[in-house]
Amino acid sequence: MDIAAPPAPAPVLGSNIRHLNLDVLWYGVLAGSTLAFLSVYAAHLGASGFQVGLLTAGPAIVNLAFSMHAARWLHGREIFRATFSSSLWHRIAYLGLLPLPWILGPENQVWALVALVAVMSVPGTLLAIAFNAMFAEAVPADWRGQVVGRRNAMVAISLTVTSVACIALLEALSFPLNYSLVFALGAIGAMLSSYHLGRLRPPHPPGTPQPEGPGAGAGRPRLLRPDILRGPFGPFIAAYLFFYAVQYLPIPIFPLFWVNILRLSDGAISLGNALFYAGMILGSLRLGKWSAQHGHRRLLVASAVVYGAYPLLNGLSGGVAVYWLASGLGGAIWGVLNAAILNRLLERVPADDRPAHMALHNIALNLGILVGSLAGPALAGWVGLRTALIAGAGLRLISGIVFALLA
Repeated sequence: MDIAAPPAPAPVLGSNIRHLNLDVLWYGVLAGSTLAFLSVYAAHLGASGFQVGLLTAGPAIVNLAFSMHAARWLHGREIFRATFSSSLWHRIAYLGLLPLPWILGPENQVWALVALVAVMSVPGTLLAIAFNAMFAEAVPADWRGQVVGRRNAMVAISLTVTSVACIALLEALSFPLNYSLVFALGAIGAMLSSYHLGRLRPPHPPGTPQPEGPGAGAGRPRLLRPDILRGPFGPFIAAYLFFYAVQYLPIPIFPLFWVNILRLSDGAISLGNALFYAGMILGSLRLGKWSAQHGHRRLLVASAVVYGAYPLLNGLSGGVAVYWLASGLGGAIWGVLNAAILNRLLERVPADDRPAHMALHNIALNLGILVGSLAGPALAGWVGLRTALIAGAGLRLISGIVFALLA
């Protein structure tokens, strides 16, 4: 049965959707260049599994330390302006990557990378909380499935094109000039993404009173809200915490496995990234209709159950062909799962208490990142890179079952 599309958007909503699409388009340039190759670059510099893990665990520690302070800072502030300013402070730090290959040796570069990504995570914490709350205000519930699906498709296209461009740069130029240009491309994407975030506008007229959540009171809001965790949101966010931990467990293992075990070239890895995001496009194209037909919860559970295929196929691969197959399939699954995670979260977060609930989600996200990013290299050191990837696949399957029970 055909599902009726939402009515045409109002002028402010239409403008916001356009800028949200352009924001994620340029974010795809950042993600397809700097974010995609930072760990691979560190692996080429001789980084250990622990150091690669710190590239994601370090920011997670910072996020855990600042999440509740960020929620308090956001209380009473205009969420659109806060999103833009925090994105500027966060993303300007990507310019700091450009001189590193020319002023530091390999070992010092690795630790400088770890320190830089940790420092930039302070405004990044604020951005993560503010953006989700802003998105929930900017896009009505009946438009979210379509908007998130379209954003997924846009970022997938951008990532694919950027990954192909990075293949040419990495193969044509010598190290480290090739990576310097990749990082420069990412910095351009980061700043243009922030520009479009700055063009977003609230759907209500300026000065319209907005609802205050519980615990807001007349003074400063509390940092911790145990009342939220004691309610139905507690088990829900626990399921998210478990998922994030097992999602990030194999992530530090991937670049080490590709470089040290499969011996893949930068070009082969870049093509794998391109195939991953091409798969995302295919998954995202069906997202709006699937969301309307099956609901965000069913999509979340189903896509989480099969998400283990990506580390499983990587762990079973003996060469580039299976790695490329894993990339395409994993991207298609992630195109659905990534949107379902956000849409289901927004369904469960009350409109009158978003910052506090989003802060708790941010804590769960970063605690999961921390646990997974440190447990992955430790597990790989114990059982080996290949076996650790297969174990990560099994844990991702279990996370889908946990979602079915608690989400």
